[in-house]
Amino acid sequence: MPVTIYGKEGCPYTAAALEEYTKSSKVAYVDVKKDAKQLEAMLKHSKGARRVPVIVDDAGKVTVGFNGS
Repeated sequence: MPVTIYGKEGCPYTAAALEEYTKSSKVAYVDVKKDAKQLEAMLKHSKGARRVPVIVDDAGKVTVGFNGS
């Protein structure tokens, strides 16, 4: 199962997370600005936090933000 990164286009933190995780994992990227259902899924993972990126690893661990975001 790949790492899922919920983010948005133009976000430097999303771009940095994608670059870093792509080095070592398969990554599924979801742009939450383009898909309202995926935004709802992200909010469930982040417990309502509206910050990107939200990273869900293959073990189900959720990380909100990346490198200081």
